[in-house]
Amino acid sequence: MTEPTPPNRCRVVLIAPLEEPLETFEPRLRAAIAGGDVASLIIPVREGGEAAFQAFAEAVVPIAQEAGIAAIIADDTRIAGRVGADGVHLEVGKAALQEAVDRLQDKISVGAGGAKTREDALELGETRPDYIFFGKFGFDTKPEPHHRNLSLGTWWAEMIQIPCIVMAGSDIGSVEAVAATGAEFVALSSAVFGDGVDSGAAVKRANEILDRTAIFFEE
Repeated sequence: MTEPTPPNRCRVVLIAPLEEPLETFEPRLRAAIAGGDVASLIIPVREGGEAAFQAFAEAVVPIAQEAGIAAIIADDTRIAGRVGADGVHLEVGKAALQEAVDRLQDKISVGAGGAKTREDALELGETRPDYIFFGKFGFDTKPEPHHRNLSLGTWWAEMIQIPCIVMAGSDIGSVEAVAATGAEFVALSSAVFGDGVDSGAAVKRANEILDRTAIFFEE
């Protein structure tokens, strides 16, 4: 389970699967949490409409928060407020992101996704979000991380103080490549919640790899 004092190196961010029903996801999430350190859980919008998404979030958010894990709702600030989430993840343009940062950041964290180029990332970064995410939900289908995400993560970590999250691949060993970029966080979805994966063992393995290979940040 998540440690009282988080490790001062790249940490795991879990991305809830886009389609798995609550009845099977909940026990796998609990197993993942028991597997080791997790910084946060991002819950992407799901099919079935607003009511179904809110019901899923209402069930999942407390599980994360009880374990000291920040629960982040993607793309719906209203549901984030209703379920008492710790943050919201937005893939919007600069103006809309700035509005969200100005309105919400004193209450919850506001993260930014959707940047595909350095120019995109710098423009979003001007709004001072709490983090920027390199990757796309549901596209971690290959064992290795996407080369563009690694490249952007490396550049961002070297140049910008705002933390970044880089999407890993479907192989749990891909956390090593992400950690080598200097990113503060590595996002895992199919590597933890894919078909036939032991979620607890996957998170345990990810943390073992990060303990051994990740850069430890200066205090």
